[in-house]
Amino acid sequence: MSDEDMKAELERLRKENEALKKGASTGITMKVSEKGALSVYGMGRFPVTLYKEQWLKLLDMSDDIRAFIAANEGKLKTRD
Repeated sequence: MSDEDMKAELERLRKENEALKKGASTGITMKVSEKGALSVYGMGRFPVTLYKEQWLKLLDMSDDIRAFIAANEGKLKTRD
């Protein structure tokens, strides 16, 4: 590997590392799984993985979920 190739590779790795650091600061990232589902990382120990139609169904229920949380505020716990 020539000097120029190594410099180019080092620069590519620096940019990739910076992009990863930016993603880590937001805490939540998304990725398409090997089976074609959407995985959301950063909400717990394991990713939350659902297929597209499942995510869309869940998103359509967002008002209902918020209302349920509000109605059950005293029973629900938060993570520290």
